[in-house]
Amino acid sequence: MNNAQTPDAGYSIDLGNAASRNAYNWSKKTFATRTGLPGEPARGLDGGFSNEIRFGQERLGISSDGIGTKIELAERLDKYDTLGYDLVAMTADDLIAAGFVPTNLSNIIDVNTLDYDVVDEMMRGLHDACMFSKIAITGGEIAELGNRIGGYPGARMNFNWCSTAIGVLHPSLQQPLSGAHAQAGDAVVALRSPSFRSNGYSLARKTLQRLFGDNWHAQAYDGPDANQYPTWGDALLAPSLIYAPALTAVLDAGLPLHGAAHITGGGVADNFKRVLKNGLGAVLDNLFAPLPAMQRLCEIGGIAPETAYLYWNMGTGMLLLTPPEAAEALVQQLAQSGYQAQVAGYLTAEAGVTLRVAAGELKYA
Repeated sequence: MNNAQTPDAGYSIDLGNAASRNAYNWSKKTFATRTGLPGEPARGLDGGFSNEIRFGQERLGISSDGIGTKIELAERLDKYDTLGYDLVAMTADDLIAAGFVPTNLSNIIDVNTLDYDVVDEMMRGLHDACMFSKIAITGGEIAELGNRIGGYPGARMNFNWCSTAIGVLHPSLQQPLSGAHAQAGDAVVALRSPSFRSNGYSLARKTLQRLFGDNWHAQAYDGPDANQYPTWGDALLAPSLIYAPALTAVLDAGLPLHGAAHITGGGVADNFKRVLKNGLGAVLDNLFAPLPAMQRLCEIGGIAPETAYLYWNMGTGMLLLTPPEAAEALVQQLAQSGYQAQVAGYLTAEAGVTLRVAAGELKYA
Protein backbone atom coordinates (compact mmCIF):
# COMPACT_ATOMS: atom_id res chain seq x y z
CA MET A 1 0.00 0.00 0.00
CA ASN A 2 1.38 3.40 -0.94
CA ASN A 3 -1.48 5.63 0.20
CA ALA A 4 -2.04 5.22 3.94
CA GLN A 5 -5.09 7.48 4.12
CA THR A 6 -8.71 6.42 4.40
CA PRO A 7 -11.66 8.83 4.57
CA ASP A 8 -13.07 7.09 7.67
CA ALA A 9 -9.93 7.58 9.77
CA GLY A 10 -9.89 11.35 9.51
CA TYR A 11 -6.10 11.55 9.45
CA SER A 12 -3.13 10.42 7.36
CA ILE A 13 -0.44 8.12 8.73
CA ASP A 14 1.90 9.24 5.94
CA LEU A 15 1.47 12.91 6.86
CA GLY A 16 1.91 12.13 10.55
CA ASN A 17 5.12 10.22 9.88
CA ALA A 18 6.45 13.05 7.70
CA ALA A 19 5.67 15.66 10.36
CA SER A 20 7.29 13.50 13.05
CA ARG A 21 10.45 13.07 10.97
CA ASN A 22 10.62 16.82 10.42
CA ALA A 23 10.10 17.54 14.13
CA TYR A 24 12.82 15.03 15.04
CA ASN A 25 15.20 16.61 12.52
CA TRP A 26 14.77 19.93 14.33
CA SER A 27 15.30 18.15 17.64
CA LYS A 28 18.53 16.52 16.48
CA LYS A 29 19.98 19.94 15.75
CA THR A 30 19.94 20.55 19.53
CA PHE A 31 21.95 17.42 20.38
CA ALA A 32 25.20 19.33 19.95
CA THR A 33 24.36 21.48 23.00
CA ARG A 34 25.04 18.46 25.26
CA THR A 35 28.02 16.91 23.46
CA GLY A 36 30.44 15.62 26.09
CA LEU A 37 28.15 16.83 28.87
CA PRO A 38 25.62 15.11 31.18
CA GLY A 39 22.42 14.50 29.24
CA GLU A 40 24.14 13.85 25.91
CA PRO A 41 21.66 12.12 23.57
CA ALA A 42 22.59 9.05 21.60
CA ARG A 43 22.74 9.30 17.83
CA GLY A 44 21.61 6.80 15.25
CA LEU A 45 18.38 5.77 16.98
CA ASP A 46 16.10 7.40 14.41
CA GLY A 47 12.73 5.74 13.88
CA GLY A 48 12.01 4.76 17.46
CA PHE A 49 9.74 6.39 20.02
CA SER A 50 12.37 6.84 22.72
CA ASN A 51 15.96 8.00 22.88
CA GLU A 52 18.99 7.49 25.06
CA ILE A 53 20.54 10.18 27.24
CA ARG A 54 23.86 9.66 29.01
CA PHE A 55 24.91 10.73 32.48
CA GLY A 56 28.46 9.48 32.89
CA GLN A 57 28.25 5.69 32.78
CA GLU A 58 24.50 5.74 33.33
CA ARG A 59 22.44 5.37 30.16
CA LEU A 60 18.83 6.45 30.47
CA GLY A 61 15.93 6.38 28.07
CA ILE A 62 13.16 8.95 27.75
CA SER A 63 9.78 8.73 26.03
CA SER A 64 6.68 10.96 25.87
CA ASP A 65 3.15 10.13 24.73
CA GLY A 66 -0.52 10.49 25.57
CA ILE A 67 -3.78 8.57 25.45
CA GLY A 68 -5.25 10.40 22.47
CA THR A 69 -8.93 10.21 21.59
CA LYS A 70 -9.51 7.13 23.75
CA ILE A 71 -10.23 9.76 26.40
CA GLU A 72 -13.59 10.37 24.71
CA LEU A 73 -14.60 6.78 25.53
CA ALA A 74 -13.98 7.45 29.22
CA GLU A 75 -15.95 10.70 29.03
CA ARG A 76 -18.86 8.96 27.27
CA LEU A 77 -18.98 6.10 29.80
CA ASP A 78 -18.06 8.28 32.79
CA LYS A 79 -15.38 5.74 33.72
CA TYR A 80 -11.81 6.92 34.26
CA ASP A 81 -10.01 4.36 36.41
CA THR A 82 -8.49 2.31 33.57
CA LEU A 83 -6.92 5.12 31.53
CA GLY A 84 -3.76 4.97 33.65
CA TYR A 85 -2.91 1.62 32.08
CA ASP A 86 -3.13 3.21 28.63
CA LEU A 87 -0.95 6.15 29.67
CA VAL A 88 1.75 3.92 31.16
CA ALA A 89 1.66 1.46 28.25
CA MET A 90 2.25 4.18 25.68
CA THR A 91 5.49 5.39 27.30
CA ALA A 92 6.78 2.42 29.31
CA ASP A 93 6.40 0.02 26.38
CA ASP A 94 8.17 2.44 24.04
CA LEU A 95 11.04 2.45 26.53
CA ILE A 96 11.29 -1.31 26.99
CA ALA A 97 11.08 -1.81 23.21
CA ALA A 98 14.46 -0.06 23.10
CA GLY A 99 15.81 -2.00 26.09
CA PHE A 100 15.19 0.64 28.77
CA VAL A 101 13.56 -0.63 31.98
CA PRO A 102 10.99 2.04 32.98
CA THR A 103 11.60 3.60 36.39
CA ASN A 104 9.85 6.99 36.69
CA LEU A 105 6.95 8.87 35.17
CA SER A 106 5.74 12.46 35.12
CA ASN A 107 2.30 13.42 33.82
CA ILE A 108 0.27 16.47 32.94
CA ILE A 109 -3.52 16.74 32.89
CA ASP A 110 -4.95 19.64 30.87
CA VAL A 111 -8.61 20.22 31.81
CA ASN A 112 -11.40 22.60 30.92
CA THR A 113 -12.92 22.84 34.42
CA LEU A 114 -11.45 20.81 37.26
CA ASP A 115 -13.41 17.93 38.78
CA TYR A 116 -11.72 16.51 41.89
CA ASP A 117 -13.43 13.10 41.71
CA VAL A 118 -12.55 12.52 38.05
CA VAL A 119 -8.90 13.31 38.72
CA ASP A 120 -9.01 10.98 41.72
CA GLU A 121 -10.29 8.13 39.53
CA MET A 122 -7.64 8.84 36.91
CA MET A 123 -4.80 8.90 39.41
CA ARG A 124 -6.02 5.77 41.17
CA GLY A 125 -5.75 3.97 37.83
CA LEU A 126 -2.33 5.47 37.15
CA HIS A 127 -1.22 4.32 40.60
CA ASP A 128 -2.39 0.77 39.86
CA ALA A 129 -0.66 0.71 36.47
CA CYS A 130 2.60 2.03 37.92
CA MET A 131 2.52 -0.48 40.78
CA PHE A 132 2.08 -3.23 38.18
CA SER A 133 5.04 -1.86 36.21
CA LYS A 134 7.29 -0.96 39.19
CA ILE A 135 7.32 2.70 38.17
CA ALA A 136 7.41 5.67 40.57
CA ILE A 137 5.30 8.72 39.70
CA THR A 138 7.72 11.55 40.43
CA GLY A 139 6.17 14.59 38.76
CA GLY A 140 2.95 16.03 37.45
CA GLU A 141 0.74 19.04 36.91
CA ILE A 142 -2.93 19.86 36.47
CA ALA A 143 -3.56 22.83 34.16
CA GLU A 144 -7.00 24.46 33.98
CA LEU A 145 -7.35 25.80 30.43
CA GLY A 146 -11.05 26.60 30.08
CA ASN A 147 -12.41 26.49 26.56
CA ARG A 148 -8.98 25.62 25.14
CA ILE A 149 -9.89 22.02 26.08
CA GLY A 150 -12.96 20.36 24.56
CA GLY A 151 -14.47 16.91 24.55
CA TYR A 152 -17.70 14.98 24.91
CA PRO A 153 -20.52 17.41 25.86
CA GLY A 154 -21.93 16.77 29.31
CA ALA A 155 -18.88 14.96 30.66
CA ARG A 156 -17.93 15.87 34.22
CA MET A 157 -14.57 17.05 32.92
CA ASN A 158 -12.98 17.34 29.48
CA PHE A 159 -9.24 16.78 29.47
CA ASN A 160 -6.09 15.64 27.74
CA TRP A 161 -3.55 13.44 29.54
CA CYS A 162 0.10 12.95 28.57
CA SER A 163 3.20 11.63 30.28
CA THR A 164 6.95 11.40 30.03
CA ALA A 165 8.69 8.30 31.34
CA ILE A 166 12.35 7.54 31.88
CA GLY A 167 14.13 4.24 32.28
CA VAL A 168 17.59 2.76 32.59
CA LEU A 169 19.25 0.59 29.93
CA HIS A 170 19.06 -3.03 31.04
CA PRO A 171 22.48 -4.11 32.38
CA SER A 172 22.61 -7.04 29.95
CA LEU A 173 22.66 -4.66 26.97
CA GLN A 174 25.67 -2.83 25.59
CA GLN A 175 23.46 -0.52 23.54
CA PRO A 176 19.73 0.09 23.01
CA LEU A 177 17.68 -2.39 21.03
CA SER A 178 17.16 -1.05 17.53
CA GLY A 179 17.07 -4.00 15.14
CA ALA A 180 20.55 -3.15 13.84
CA HIS A 181 21.90 -6.61 14.71
CA ALA A 182 18.97 -8.61 13.35
CA GLN A 183 19.60 -11.02 10.50
CA ALA A 184 17.57 -12.76 7.83
CA GLY A 185 16.19 -15.95 9.35
CA ASP A 186 15.66 -14.45 12.79
CA ALA A 187 12.36 -15.45 14.37
CA VAL A 188 9.60 -12.98 15.11
CA VAL A 189 7.69 -13.58 18.35
CA ALA A 190 4.30 -11.89 18.83
CA LEU A 191 2.75 -10.80 22.11
CA ARG A 192 -1.04 -10.80 22.16
CA SER A 193 -2.96 -7.59 22.82
CA PRO A 194 -6.37 -8.02 24.49
CA SER A 195 -7.56 -4.51 23.52
CA PHE A 196 -7.29 -1.69 20.98
CA ARG A 197 -4.62 -0.23 23.32
CA SER A 198 -4.63 3.53 22.73
CA ASN A 199 -4.55 3.82 18.96
CA GLY A 200 -6.89 3.81 15.98
CA TYR A 201 -9.80 5.36 17.85
CA SER A 202 -10.51 8.01 15.24
CA LEU A 203 -11.32 5.28 12.71
CA ALA A 204 -13.34 3.27 15.26
CA ARG A 205 -15.33 6.27 16.50
CA LYS A 206 -16.12 7.59 13.02
CA THR A 207 -17.25 4.14 11.91
CA LEU A 208 -19.55 3.65 14.91
CA GLN A 209 -20.90 7.20 14.61
CA ARG A 210 -21.80 6.51 10.97
CA LEU A 211 -23.52 3.23 11.87
CA PHE A 212 -25.30 4.07 15.12
CA GLY A 213 -25.42 7.85 15.51
CA ASP A 214 -24.38 10.12 18.36
CA ASN A 215 -24.97 7.61 21.17
CA TRP A 216 -22.97 4.83 19.53
CA HIS A 217 -21.14 4.11 22.79
CA ALA A 218 -24.40 2.81 24.34
CA GLN A 219 -25.18 0.53 21.39
CA ALA A 220 -25.33 -3.13 22.41
CA TYR A 221 -22.12 -4.90 21.43
CA ASP A 222 -22.78 -8.07 19.41
CA GLY A 223 -19.32 -9.60 19.08
CA PRO A 224 -18.62 -13.19 20.19
CA ASP A 225 -17.29 -11.85 23.51
CA ALA A 226 -20.46 -9.83 24.24
CA ASN A 227 -20.72 -11.45 27.67
CA GLN A 228 -17.62 -9.47 28.61
CA TYR A 229 -18.59 -6.15 27.03
CA PRO A 230 -22.26 -5.11 27.10
CA THR A 231 -21.82 -2.05 24.84
CA TRP A 232 -19.51 -0.85 22.09
CA GLY A 233 -18.23 1.75 24.49
CA ASP A 234 -17.19 -0.93 26.96
CA ALA A 235 -15.46 -2.96 24.24
CA LEU A 236 -13.41 0.02 23.09
CA LEU A 237 -12.50 1.26 26.58
CA ALA A 238 -10.79 -2.02 27.56
CA PRO A 239 -7.38 -1.02 28.99
CA SER A 240 -3.97 -1.59 27.47
CA LEU A 241 -1.83 -4.50 28.62
CA ILE A 242 1.59 -3.22 29.74
CA TYR A 243 4.43 -5.33 28.30
CA ALA A 244 7.38 -3.73 30.13
CA PRO A 245 7.42 -6.22 33.04
CA ALA A 246 7.41 -9.18 30.65
CA LEU A 247 10.29 -7.89 28.53
CA THR A 248 12.26 -6.94 31.62
CA ALA A 249 11.95 -10.55 32.77
CA VAL A 250 13.12 -11.73 29.33
CA LEU A 251 16.25 -9.58 29.60
CA ASP A 252 16.77 -10.64 33.24
CA ALA A 253 16.75 -14.26 32.04
CA GLY A 254 19.52 -13.51 29.54
CA LEU A 255 17.48 -14.39 26.47
CA PRO A 256 18.73 -12.71 23.28
CA LEU A 257 16.70 -9.90 21.71
CA HIS A 258 17.71 -8.19 18.48
CA GLY A 259 14.84 -5.72 18.46
CA ALA A 260 11.28 -5.05 19.55
CA ALA A 261 8.42 -3.20 17.89
CA HIS A 262 5.61 -1.69 19.95
CA ILE A 263 2.48 -1.93 17.79
CA THR A 264 0.72 1.41 18.21
CA GLY A 265 -0.56 3.96 15.68
CA GLY A 266 0.30 2.73 12.20
CA GLY A 267 -0.59 -0.85 12.98
CA VAL A 268 1.54 -3.95 12.52
CA ALA A 269 3.42 -3.12 9.32
CA ASP A 270 4.24 0.55 9.89
CA ASN A 271 5.56 -0.02 13.41
CA PHE A 272 7.41 -3.21 12.60
CA LYS A 273 9.28 -1.54 9.74
CA ARG A 274 10.92 0.77 12.30
CA VAL A 275 13.13 -2.13 13.52
CA LEU A 276 13.75 -3.67 10.11
CA LYS A 277 17.20 -2.26 9.40
CA ASN A 278 19.82 -3.11 6.76
CA GLY A 279 17.25 -3.79 4.04
CA LEU A 280 15.57 -6.65 5.90
CA GLY A 281 11.92 -7.59 5.50
CA ALA A 282 9.60 -10.06 7.17
CA VAL A 283 6.93 -12.67 6.59
CA LEU A 284 4.40 -12.84 9.42
CA ASP A 285 2.25 -15.92 8.85
CA ASN A 286 1.19 -16.78 12.40
CA LEU A 287 -0.02 -13.57 14.03
CA PHE A 288 -2.70 -13.63 16.69
CA ALA A 289 -6.23 -13.53 15.34
CA PRO A 290 -7.85 -10.08 15.24
CA LEU A 291 -9.77 -9.18 18.37
CA PRO A 292 -13.49 -9.96 18.07
CA ALA A 293 -14.40 -6.26 18.34
CA MET A 294 -11.99 -5.39 15.54
CA GLN A 295 -13.30 -8.18 13.35
CA ARG A 296 -16.89 -7.15 14.01
CA LEU A 297 -16.11 -3.50 13.22
CA CYS A 298 -14.61 -4.55 9.91
CA GLU A 299 -17.73 -6.59 9.08
CA ILE A 300 -20.37 -4.02 9.94
CA GLY A 301 -18.36 -0.99 8.86
CA GLY A 302 -17.03 -2.31 5.56
CA ILE A 303 -13.40 -1.75 6.63
CA ALA A 304 -10.90 -3.49 4.34
CA PRO A 305 -8.27 -5.74 5.95
CA GLU A 306 -5.48 -3.54 4.53
CA THR A 307 -6.92 -0.55 6.39
CA ALA A 308 -7.60 -2.43 9.62
CA TYR A 309 -4.05 -3.80 9.82
CA LEU A 310 -2.67 -0.32 9.16
CA TYR A 311 -4.65 1.52 11.87
CA TRP A 312 -5.16 -1.14 14.56
CA ASN A 313 -2.92 -3.71 16.25
CA MET A 314 -5.39 -6.46 15.23
CA GLY A 315 -4.60 -8.53 18.31
CA THR A 316 -0.80 -8.19 18.36
CA GLY A 317 0.70 -5.60 20.72
CA MET A 318 4.43 -6.21 20.33
CA LEU A 319 6.79 -8.05 17.97
CA LEU A 320 10.18 -9.30 19.15
CA LEU A 321 13.22 -10.28 17.07
CA THR A 322 15.32 -13.18 18.32
CA PRO A 323 17.62 -15.86 16.89
CA PRO A 324 15.53 -18.83 15.71
CA GLU A 325 17.08 -21.22 18.24
CA ALA A 326 15.92 -18.96 21.10
CA ALA A 327 12.34 -18.44 19.92
CA GLU A 328 10.62 -21.20 21.90
CA ALA A 329 12.49 -20.33 25.09
CA LEU A 330 11.36 -16.74 24.62
CA VAL A 331 7.73 -17.82 24.22
CA GLN A 332 7.95 -19.97 27.37
CA GLN A 333 9.53 -17.15 29.40
CA LEU A 334 6.74 -14.77 28.36
CA ALA A 335 4.15 -17.40 29.30
CA GLN A 336 5.71 -17.73 32.75
CA SER A 337 5.15 -13.98 33.17
CA GLY A 338 1.48 -14.45 32.30
CA TYR A 339 1.55 -13.17 28.70
CA GLN A 340 0.31 -14.90 25.57
CA ALA A 341 3.07 -15.22 22.98
CA GLN A 342 3.79 -17.27 19.88
CA VAL A 343 6.30 -17.46 17.03
CA ALA A 344 4.66 -15.31 14.35
CA GLY A 345 7.11 -15.40 11.43
CA TYR A 346 10.65 -14.73 10.31
CA LEU A 347 12.90 -12.07 8.82
CA THR A 348 13.83 -12.11 5.15
CA ALA A 349 16.73 -10.68 3.16
CA GLU A 350 14.21 -8.89 0.93
CA ALA A 351 12.62 -5.65 2.13
CA GLY A 352 8.90 -5.33 2.77
CA VAL A 353 6.45 -6.83 5.23
CA THR A 354 4.08 -9.60 4.19
CA LEU A 355 1.19 -10.51 6.46
CA ARG A 356 -0.50 -13.85 5.83
CA VAL A 357 -3.73 -13.67 7.76
CA ALA A 358 -7.21 -15.14 7.54
CA ALA A 359 -8.30 -12.26 5.29
CA GLY A 360 -5.54 -13.10 2.78
CA GLU A 361 -2.03 -11.99 2.02
CA LEU A 362 -1.30 -8.31 2.69
CA LYS A 363 1.92 -6.71 1.41
CA TYR A 364 3.42 -3.46 2.69
CA ALA A 365 6.39 -1.97 0.87
